[in-house]
Amino acid sequence: MTDADATDLPDLRVVADYQFGAGAGDALFPADAEITISRSRSGRPRQVSVEGERVVTYATDGRFTLGVAGGRRLRDAFAEPTYYVAVGDESIPFVSDGKNAFAKFVTDVDPDVRSGDEVNIVGPDGELLGVGRAELSAEAMLDFQTGMAVRVREGVGSVE
Repeated sequence: MTDADATDLPDLRVVADYQFGAGAGDALFPADAEITISRSRSGRPRQVSVEGERVVTYATDGRFTLGVAGGRRLRDAFAEPTYYVAVGDESIPFVSDGKNAFAKFVTDVDPDVRSGDEVNIVGPDGELLGVGRAELSAEAMLDFQTGMAVRVREGVGSVE
C-alpha cells in the first residue's frame, strides 16, 4: 500500500536504477511496501519514506541522497557490495555518530565510486556505519593519507 502518486514510483525507480545500478529501484521502493512521498511547494517529490523510515531525499539535481534505511536496503539488495567505502576499527565510533570519514582510515572501496557519489560507509566486518557523499574517487581514497574521503550525512548511531 502506498500514498505515493502512481506516476511517481516508476520514475523514482528509474532514477535509483540509473544512480545505483539495476535493481536498486525495486530495492529502495518495493511494490508491497507503504511508501510515503513528501513534496516541495512546487509539488516535486522530496523525501521518500518506506514503512515510516526515510530512504532517500530527491535532490534538486535529480539525484538521491541516501538515508540510513536506504543504505541498508541497498546493502541487502546486491550480492556484491556496491557503492561502499570500508573504514578501519578506529573510525567506527566516529562514523556511526555522523562524523566524516577520512582517507587515512579507508581500507577498501568500490572501484566504481567517483567524487560526488552517494555511498555506504561500512566497518571491517561489513556492518553499515553510515551514509554520505564521496569527496574523493575510489583510487584517491586509497592513495591519500590526508583529507576527507566521505562527508557523512547520517550515521547509524545518530538516527533517532
